[in-house]
Amino acid sequence: MNPPFHAAPGPVASVPVTFRKVALVGVGLLGGSLGLALRERRLAGVVAGYARRDSTVAECRQTGAVDLATRNLAQAVEDADVVVFCTPVSQMADLARESIPFLKPGAVLTDVGSVKGAVVAMLEPILARVDAAFVGSHPMAGSEKTGVLAARADLFAGARCVVTPTPRTPPGALASVRRLWESVGSEVLELSPAVHDDLVARSSHLPHVVAATLARYVLSPAHAREQAMLCASGFRDSTRIASGSPAMWRDIAVANRAALSRVLDVFAHDLAEFRELLDAGDPAALEAFFDEAKQRRDGWKNDGSCNEG
Repeated sequence: MNPPFHAAPGPVASVPVTFRKVALVGVGLLGGSLGLALRERRLAGVVAGYARRDSTVAECRQTGAVDLATRNLAQAVEDADVVVFCTPVSQMADLARESIPFLKPGAVLTDVGSVKGAVVAMLEPILARVDAAFVGSHPMAGSEKTGVLAARADLFAGARCVVTPTPRTPPGALASVRRLWESVGSEVLELSPAVHDDLVARSSHLPHVVAATLARYVLSPAHAREQAMLCASGFRDSTRIASGSPAMWRDIAVANRAALSRVLDVFAHDLAEFRELLDAGDPAALEAFFDEAKQRRDGWKNDGSCNEG
């Protein structure tokens, strides 16, 4: 195993840091962006990053996303005030168990996963056995790009971040997680894990399934060669998120399958209703359908609900 990478120390902050040490378990787009934001804003004395591959350690060196990049999980999480899991959901429970012997008393753990019910159900009991606490987080920011090389320090600025405390959440742990996201420019919203998963099944997970289905169907090799040549900006914009990590979205679909299945049923019903309007050939009804969609989207865009992260 290669030795850890230590970034050159930056200028000493003129005000006390918010956290003495923050550990990022997984340094990809989200973990790398959080590390860049913490370092740029001088919010942590040390930002440590755990990576599985030497290539990621090298990319951390290239981007300056962390102060310390290492393939040694213990070295990353020891003495950390806050540990942030930035890996696929399916890896978090094992990493939490491996981290336990090295956590400082009172450590707070959180994550960046797009599903909260399954993650909280996995991690809260694991950490209840030790002097540590888990609070789920979901920053509503990202990109179809992956990896630390795509990270940017302003990714969370202006974005909404959902935190999902439960009745077992210590108030101090919740305050630390809120402070983490607010310090990098996010607007924090508190929801229960179940409510979060129901809402994002519609607004995040369903759109990804639709984009992936469009990409698979329209770009199928079964169509004429000219098909791809006629896919312009509308198709590009509608399918952009289909380029996201397949492994990450596999985990999301599995972890939130009940809520996603429900909204897929409703969406399929709405498509069937549109098909009836189309088959009836009623211009007024078709225009009303498109007008209602336009009015709802324009209202969402203009009323302050739109998450610009």
